[in-house]
Amino acid sequence: MANTKAKLGSGQAALGCWMLIPHPAVAELMAGEGFDWLALDMEHAAVDLSVVEQVARAVRPSGCDLLVRLDGVNPTLAKHVLDAGAQGVIVPTVMTPEEADTMVAAVRYPPAGNRGTSLSRAADYGRAFADYTRRHNDEVIVAVMLEHHLAAARADAILARPGLDAAFIGPYDLSASLGVAGQLDDPRVLAAEQAILAACKRQGVAAGYHVVPPERSRIEERLAAGYRFIGCSLDTQLLMHGCRNLLRPAGAPRPA
Repeated sequence: MANTKAKLGSGQAALGCWMLIPHPAVAELMAGEGFDWLALDMEHAAVDLSVVEQVARAVRPSGCDLLVRLDGVNPTLAKHVLDAGAQGVIVPTVMTPEEADTMVAAVRYPPAGNRGTSLSRAADYGRAFADYTRRHNDEVIVAVMLEHHLAAARADAILARPGLDAAFIGPYDLSASLGVAGQLDDPRVLAAEQAILAACKRQGVAAGYHVVPPERSRIEERLAAGYRFIGCSLDTQLLMHGCRNLLRPAGAPRPA
């Protein structure tokens, strides 16, 4: 079973990192540091299916799970990334229970869903077809992103749908939907986040949050608040943060 799925299923936290740099060497490097999962971003980065396949190869030896953030509620793309070797999908801007149902069905084989079988890379080009198709429905990871105030209002109905492992709060899009883009401390944004977090607890779905600043203290704050599916910064931020600190003269204030 995928490490992330097992941890979430047993009530533990699963820590991952976001990838905007579409290169297998970056994935290989980060996976080797012990993340439970990496999220390759097909919504906001220059990632195509050939990159998904290369990254899947790069992370496999480490045991790190490769998740792919899709470009939307896109059942066809979900099937493609799973065939390429991803262990699961993160679905942005889920607004209704019906959209959640659509994506849960898209990633599972019949009779639980409608994913088509194939002799794809995920099934070792057919060599592991029987084993892969037998295990897949139980092991695939599905996380939805609730990143609009209307989705927050419908959180219980969305998260009550079977087959969901986690629900990510998208704080920046959530704030934008409320007319206060980037103002993450606005009371309306915080209230919407709390509504989603509470719904996750009621529905037994792991609550997720993307902590963008590369600071362990902020990750600990989210863990203490009850989040268990944590995105720990992203490759571009980690690279910039490392460069800034390396170039900082001794005794100078730490960069923001």
